[in-house]
Amino acid sequence: MPITDEELALTAAQAGAAVVRAMWGTSLTRFAKSADDFATAADIEAEKAILDVIRTARPDDAVTGEESGRTGRDGAERMWLVDPLCGTLNYAARTMLVAVNVALRAGSAVTAAACADPFAGEAFWTDGAHAYVRRDARDELLTPSAESRLVDVNLDPPFPNAPAFRAVGLLGDPGFAERFRPRVVSTTLALAWVAAGRRAAYVTDGHLRDSVHFASGIALCQAAGCVVTGIYGEPPHTGAGGLVVAADRETHDALLEVIAIGRSTRT
Repeated sequence: MPITDEELALTAAQAGAAVVRAMWGTSLTRFAKSADDFATAADIEAEKAILDVIRTARPDDAVTGEESGRTGRDGAERMWLVDPLCGTLNYAARTMLVAVNVALRAGSAVTAAACADPFAGEAFWTDGAHAYVRRDARDELLTPSAESRLVDVNLDPPFPNAPAFRAVGLLGDPGFAERFRPRVVSTTLALAWVAAGRRAAYVTDGHLRDSVHFASGIALCQAAGCVVTGIYGEPPHTGAGGLVVAADRETHDALLEVIAIGRSTRT
């Protein structure tokens, strides 16, 4: 029987995670991408492993990889979005907070996605309708929860909505501190944690349509039933962009209120 898209996303993410895990702690060559960004040999090798899996099973699909760029037919209806190592700086500093992200956009929607944690032995995945975590070859349905009150805030650039919105501003806001406890893990694995009930919410700036970093996490959260909008409450990928993902409506509304108050003081 042919492999389904969701199983392919999961298999590809796990293949990349195996490379990331195998290369952990080794002396890694770095490849400069810009003045303040780089890839490691682990990024490159993990992406190769992921692309081998996808191209073997779906040779006619297009692919956009974080390291290799876009390949495939122009205007392809199906596009795989691949981030082989989300949290490269963490990884290079020997910090085990990273993710391997694989998502399929078919038309305008992400219909299958996976986010693998190389070190926890977990892979979060969705078929576009439901979201699960696979651990020890068993699947468990993801259930969001705001009980922890932990909110991950992405402090990595770019910041296209500054100065009206600065994610770092949440950390010192009294309204935020009354309700939540901030966390900064610097990997989109945190989005999977919102879907899994390990985080109450996640906030980031940025233009995220077709983002290899964020496509998997957004799809997981939407399928799990999280509230997912832009930073000012608009539908995702519209308006100012950015992302506020919360386990429930109450948490989401509280974050939008804090963001709105901060915005009004800066404009």
